[in-house]
Amino acid sequence: MVKNEFVAHSEDNTKSIAIQLANVLIQQGLGGLTFYLNGDLGAGKTTFTRHLIQALGHNGNVKSPTYTLVEPYEIEDIKLFHFDLYRLADAEELEFMGIRDYFNDNSMCLIEWAEKGWGLLAKSDVEINIMIDNIHDDNRLLEFVATSDAGERLLSALER
Repeated sequence: MVKNEFVAHSEDNTKSIAIQLANVLIQQGLGGLTFYLNGDLGAGKTTFTRHLIQALGHNGNVKSPTYTLVEPYEIEDIKLFHFDLYRLADAEELEFMGIRDYFNDNSMCLIEWAEKGWGLLAKSDVEINIMIDNIHDDNRLLEFVATSDAGERLLSALER
């Protein structure tokens, strides 16, 4: 299992980590990947995602999909979907929005609060765990864990 760990002392550090990941994604190709972003409320999942989407080439705002559940982005020939399932009342709501159609070789999915969609989501390729440092509230510990062969290739390249 490939795992990478980073410490972000500021939002600028978080942005730098997102840019590193974006560069590897661009080199390897964006399609067919699913990321779960895990962490407590306020840990920085949306902040990291915003920086990643912008580093991948999106010009403009990256809105939190807290109320809409999903925000779509077009980057190159890839459709990127940012999900935030925090307010999801029932996982069955995902069936009504055609959740399975989002996961394919021409898309990338970034999913916050994936546990709320358990059983209906595609398996992750990488889990990004973001934790608030208990000693220094401004610090974030970011742990990237590969959960598939594609995730292992991605994180192995990120290590270099």
